Amino acid sequence: MISLGGVIGTGLFLSSGYTIHEAGPVGTILAYGIGAVVVYLVMLCLGELSVAMPETGSFHVYADKYIGPGTGFTVAILYWLTWTVALGSEFTAAGLIMQQWFPHSPTWIWSALFMAVIFISNALSVRFFAETEFWFSSIKVIAIILFIIIGFLAIFGVIHIKGTTQAPMFTNLFKDGLFPNGFKAVFTTMLTVNFAFSGTELIGVTAGETKDPGKNIPRAIHTTLIRLIIFFIGSIVVMSALIPWQKAGVNQSPFVLVFKSIGLPFAGDLMNFVVLTAILSAANSGLYASTRMLWSLANEGMIPLKYAKTNSRDVPMIALCLSMVGGILALVSSVIAASTVYLVLVSISGLAVVIVWMAIALSEINFRKSFLKSGHSLSELKFKTPWYPVVPWAAFIMSLLSCVLIVFDPNQRSALFYMIPFLVLCYGVYYGKEYWKKRRLKSEK
Repeated sequence: MISLGGVIGTGLFLSSGYTIHEAGPVGTILAYGIGAVVVYLVMLCLGELSVAMPETGSFHVYADKYIGPGTGFTVAILYWLTWTVALGSEFTAAGLIMQQWFPHSPTWIWSALFMAVIFISNALSVRFFAETEFWFSSIKVIAIILFIIIGFLAIFGVIHIKGTTQAPMFTNLFKDGLFPNGFKAVFTTMLTVNFAFSGTELIGVTAGETKDPGKNIPRAIHTTLIRLIIFFIGSIVVMSALIPWQKAGVNQSPFVLVFKSIGLPFAGDLMNFVVLTAILSAANSGLYASTRMLWSLANEGMIPLKYAKTNSRDVPMIALCLSMVGGILALVSSVIAASTVYLVLVSISGLAVVIVWMAIALSEINFRKSFLKSGHSLSELKFKTPWYPVVPWAAFIMSLLSCVLIVFDPNQRSALFYMIPFLVLCYGVYYGKEYWKKRRLKSEK
């Protein structure tokens, strides 16, 4: 449920409208289809790594061993930053949703309340975190299944839509041509699509704390593609068929627009509750992931060991508190320096997940080579990435292309210009630290 819930967030409930508006109905279905394939290929790579070596905060440990320590450090920092920046925006969004029900209350009070709830969920125990995430995920999954069922009943005319005399069927998908804004729009929206799919890789972060990873991780990964197709592409088909693409994503969630067109009572309140659940679920998972990344960095000796310290319930409290402070600082920067500091953070974190996917694919390629070179046989692996090396290389190249293609989108181009110097800075910090460590050891001898 964590792997399923991690991927269903504001990317589907809110950003999907933007993608339909930019790429058109068929273009959006194609973009989400390509995105689902990329994610599935990455998950197949991660499956082999995380079953062979179930590590908490796995990505950077694999990158450290099979690409290089500088890359391992950079991947951990990027992933930590991704979720920390997301925390800030999730708490703001949760406060804004509550304001719709309580218009005269200040946003910060609700943001602070939800911060406390999410912090307590993570601080009590891993089991309590998993239980809360299970229920958050369940609400989202049930809402989307109901949305798809009601939507298809409306498409085929079983449920009447206001202002129509006959069943809409799928005419909205094709009436302005296959790609009303050109085929290029499919690729320029890929970063938005990849952002919507970010969260599936949480399976790898939880590997070290998963009961029977050899059985449970492959099961979660094998169902990834079918889940993504049902929940994402199913929802997109319903939205595109029932809402003209020009109206999607302009003012409000396309889910709300669909329910309103069907005449469902309390549609806005109902969907706001589901979106609030999705936001809290993302914040819950985000705090867990960023905490485990800091713990893992400390455990590997890349930052001071004190951050790896756990309490009696095996929760890394120092790392948890530091990640929470990072989320609060991101929240403050979104208010005080929205057009400078926060813009840079959001730009970097938007690309970070795709770079993490590239690191997972490359780590798997090098792991398999190293595994066979050291005298092991493939039969020893409980989970093998199929079609090696085609699958990992396809995952790497397709992730790389989705980064490069944003050069053609003037709205997202700045992300690449901020990311490249940030990557250089991360490598510089790591190798600078290692250089001074070696000099100090030399002088002590």
